[in-house]
Amino acid sequence: DGFLEFVVNRCVFNSTDLKDIEYIYSDHYNKVELIRFSSSVGKFVGYTEYGVKQADYWNSDPSVLALRKNEKERYCKHNIDIDYQAALTKS
Repeated sequence: DGFLEFVVNRCVFNSTDLKDIEYIYSDHYNKVELIRFSSSVGKFVGYTEYGVKQADYWNSDPSVLALRKNEKERYCKHNIDIDYQAALTKS
């Protein structure tokens, strides 16, 4: 019994090329996605009343947007390069 909040950071890709990578940040509460940032869209989108307000707040802060936009290269590209090398050495 209780409430569950969780955040998911994921990378969707079909190559190691930066243009083929999408970074997605999702914030959930009680199994409902409240808000999402997608590097393809370039801003936060809210899916609930609270999420829309939070998206407006975060989208108005250039430092928050810059942080999320940078994750595509810092988080995704870095880890995808490692995963690709590990897979290639085993094939």
